[in-house]
Amino acid sequence: MVWSKEQVRLMGTVIDMMIEHEEPIILLHNCVEKLRSYEKRFSANSQTSELMAVNLQAGQKNIKVHSDLFELIKLGKEHSLPIESYLNIAIGPLTQAWHIGFEDAQVPSQTEIASLLKTIDPKRIHLNELDKSVFLEKGSSIDLGALAKGYIADLMVADLKRKQVTSGIINLGGNVLVFGNPPNENRDEWYIEVQVPEQAQSKEPFLLKVRDKSVVTSGVYERVLTKDGQIYHHIINPNTGYPVETDVLSLTILSDKSVEGEIWTTRLFGKKAEEMIKEINHTKGIEGIVITKTMSYLSAGIKKYL
Repeated sequence: MVWSKEQVRLMGTVIDMMIEHEEPIILLHNCVEKLRSYEKRFSANSQTSELMAVNLQAGQKNIKVHSDLFELIKLGKEHSLPIESYLNIAIGPLTQAWHIGFEDAQVPSQTEIASLLKTIDPKRIHLNELDKSVFLEKGSSIDLGALAKGYIADLMVADLKRKQVTSGIINLGGNVLVFGNPPNENRDEWYIEVQVPEQAQSKEPFLLKVRDKSVVTSGVYERVLTKDGQIYHHIINPNTGYPVETDVLSLTILSDKSVEGEIWTTRLFGKKAEEMIKEINHTKGIEGIVITKTMSYLSAGIKKYL
């Protein structure tokens, strides 16, 4: 068995993959092709993606989609509906208006934001289980950017396991998913470093020791827009239409599935640090680290991974 790695830039980020297999180079090449196909399916920033076909037909007709896309929209809607959730996959009109992280990023007017807030109710997404079709009400659009990378990582690992790959790591722009044993080590755990944001007073990173786990981190420092001396980050509050106001710099979720990490980093980002940890402690299957400027908060079960 041989270890091999591959790096590619897709989905607006750098993706690193490393696997152990008898023919790892061939499999990694196949992984890159799969990633390209997933990008064409899930992207909210490509006019030719399958998701964009749904958005462009909002208010006009149902669009049949691939089962993978349908299931992620279904999952995203489920977690967008709770009143206390900061995840909203119908937030597309707002993220496109701000477009933070892109060259045409701007601060929308209050009038525009007020108008767009009327279009982002996730109940405006209608799903037909029978033919796997999606209908959006007029003016709505779906943005799966908060979930797609984790969902894709899970699909990739499931596919690799079907091809008898027993160990590997997929890092989609900081969203890390590991399985099996790490390479060239006399241990069965991977060491994943959780970086501390520059704004935090404590600079010491956390080192998680994990196996068959996902580590997803979301932070206000990732993508920003500076306008007239004001800094706007990319995490939009679906209730106000503006970037969330929070004392939290970053939130890391440890889970079995990467999409679970994506769901909960987004659902929680907007709450106070203490509220985040309380909800993590009451949610089965996840652990977390919350970092503010002055403190770090750990969930009850995270310590066994440190």
